[in-house]
Amino acid sequence: MAFRVYGARVLYQRVVAVRIMYRALSAEVHPQSHADFLKGAPHRKHPGVTNLKTLRLPDELQKAAQAIIHGTEVSGLVDKARSLTNFLWSRKRAPEDVTLRERAMALEKNLWEKTKEKGGDVDLQLLKTQITKKVLSDLRKTTYHWSPMRYDEELGVVYMVAKLAGGYAAVKRVLNEIKKRDPSFSPHSLLDFGSGLGTAVWASHSFWGDTLKEMVCVDNSGAMNTIADRLLRGSSEKDEPVIKQVYFRQFLPVSPKVQFDLVVGAFSLSELASQKEREDAILTLWRKTSSYLVLVENGTKEGHQILMDARDILLKKQERTAHDPRRPSVFAPCPHESPCPKLFQLPVVPCNFSQAYSPLPFPGVPDRLTERFSYLVLSRTDWAGGEGLDWARLTAPVLRRPRHVHCQVCCSSGEIKRVVVTAHRHGRDVYRCARSSDWGDQLPIIQPEDDSSNLD
Repeated sequence: MAFRVYGARVLYQRVVAVRIMYRALSAEVHPQSHADFLKGAPHRKHPGVTNLKTLRLPDELQKAAQAIIHGTEVSGLVDKARSLTNFLWSRKRAPEDVTLRERAMALEKNLWEKTKEKGGDVDLQLLKTQITKKVLSDLRKTTYHWSPMRYDEELGVVYMVAKLAGGYAAVKRVLNEIKKRDPSFSPHSLLDFGSGLGTAVWASHSFWGDTLKEMVCVDNSGAMNTIADRLLRGSSEKDEPVIKQVYFRQFLPVSPKVQFDLVVGAFSLSELASQKEREDAILTLWRKTSSYLVLVENGTKEGHQILMDARDILLKKQERTAHDPRRPSVFAPCPHESPCPKLFQLPVVPCNFSQAYSPLPFPGVPDRLTERFSYLVLSRTDWAGGEGLDWARLTAPVLRRPRHVHCQVCCSSGEIKRVVVTAHRHGRDVYRCARSSDWGDQLPIIQPEDDSSNLD
């Protein structure tokens, strides 16, 4: 019996020694999987986690919105809000004149070729008139008819019911990434371009209310500015605003030398009539940016493409007169400055993310909805590499399985890869972080050099 106990003790000691040796070797093989990148945080709250739980509107904002709704005489408000949501989601950019001319020329050429194939004597002048009418008719049938949104008081209230909670959730989710990754950032000024209901003011105030001293909201709709001001003042227009130092304008500040620590353009670039207008607006907003420029759009192909165009304009275009020579650096969501790999996949799937939120309470409306959005954050500081670590962005839901996790990540190399994360291959810390992460979060580079699985 004593011999058996002694043998079992020796075996146990050997097992413990092997485990210690394995952990040491694992730390050498996977240096980034060591807990140093955790900065003392638990795995479920590692530095790459930027997702938020279901977001609710601030109590003051929700009460003010309900007071406006109770005072309005809009009939069928929920149905109109649902229709507006669907319309805005399916909204496309206005077709460019160059594109229309190219399509018209292609149609005309095709019709002339068909006419030549038929042969016979024809009246050229009459035929030319008929072809012109046919081209115009086909263009009218196949061209997206874009028109600017003109918000009066009634449509503004419908928009508030449709987008207030979701827009607030999307902007707050994006700003949360700045707050977490750059805790020293303490903005004193905010510029909100296309401010609408002022959701960027409320979201930024929830993070930096102690330091923000000037918030300028720019929207060309006077009715929207009025509603945004009423939301700040609560149920009574005579009350003092909940958030002070908020100023409403219909045009951007003129001076190119005036800058703001934080500049936000949420769901506004898609409302501009042409590529030229969007380019001018993007360059103007960047001139106004002292630290961070935040752009948010619907998580559609159109929204994603608008943001990628903005990214290319700022990264590639050099202004002749630059009052601030610091070049832009992509802060989020891209871990690189190469062309977006999702644009080269077929079928094209937009790079978008989601945030759960509680909508305004109405009969028949679920208690929890999800806002799907795309975003782009540019910084005046170079964030490439981030403290010597290479971070990848999770671009799809994480699939958790027994003892392994399926991740789709966008890497600093400009490639999208599918990775199966295990504790044995990638280290215990990275594995546990992967299990605790979700779509939109960041992870340290976890792809072993001997196993690359690019997503074509």
